[in-house]
Amino acid sequence: MRIGLAVPQYGTFATPEAIVEVARGADSLGFDSLWAADRILAPHEPSDPYPGGDGTMPEEYRTFLDPLTVLTLAAAVTTRVRLGTSTLNALWHAPVLLARTLTSLDVVSHGRLDVGLGLGWLRDEYRAAGVPWERRGARLEEWLDAAETIWAGETVRHDGERWTIPPSVIRPKPVQRPRPPVLLGGFSPSTLERVGRRADGWLAAGLPLPALAAMWNTVRIAAEAAGRDADALRMVLRVNPRLTQDKTPPELVPNAGTIDQVADYLLATADAGAGEVLIDLQQTTTTTDELLTIAEKLVKRLRA
Repeated sequence: MRIGLAVPQYGTFATPEAIVEVARGADSLGFDSLWAADRILAPHEPSDPYPGGDGTMPEEYRTFLDPLTVLTLAAAVTTRVRLGTSTLNALWHAPVLLARTLTSLDVVSHGRLDVGLGLGWLRDEYRAAGVPWERRGARLEEWLDAAETIWAGETVRHDGERWTIPPSVIRPKPVQRPRPPVLLGGFSPSTLERVGRRADGWLAAGLPLPALAAMWNTVRIAAEAAGRDADALRMVLRVNPRLTQDKTPPELVPNAGTIDQVADYLLATADAGAGEVLIDLQQTTTTTDELLTIAEKLVKRLRA
């Protein structure tokens, strides 16, 4: 199993010093990847409940650095770990602009980028970005069409319902050909079908194992129906645990629990299809030293 770590990005960790220290530390500790998320605001009166816990957005999310800026800094101070977004809200950006930025990150990292995309859950952010909330799935399909053309085509042209690109040269191209791996996040049946039909993998979250396995089976069925190799797809599973000294009831794991409880859950996800786990420790630690100490304990436990 591959093991990833969320790069410092929000709350008290939203500093360049924290990014550099943890990125270098993760590289040396043997983590396989570093990941950044996407959040643009924390409304006083949210349009939608946070999808976890009691529905309240974590206090730490009030301060949030841009994910691609964070990953660019991480790329500059590492040489081995892959760099991914979990998840980037693609629809807030025109494909020609975001595809260029992602290409640039793939180039400066020498081909270490994983492009994880999602549709988000907070309507307030769509309003602030000036993007319609409705028909997000259809918009993402066209976004992917345009981005894939930009990444792969020597002559780029796109004539769509939402975006138009005249016949053009758009260079450089990504180091990874024909494009960086694209993973999609989400849990609806239409999202899982889209993952199987056109993505390289699924960005999952810490769900009960039977639910996780059932959703992954939906992805695999969709891949096979599209004539694709289901075994070539990846599941990257994210957890944001609140670590405790004492054991918590099993139903609270992996959202809360001891290091051993969280590690046991992550190891068990392999049977549900996970090939990589992503651990975010920014909500359960307050300093980079503490974060790296716990990260080391987890990676050793998972590698044992």
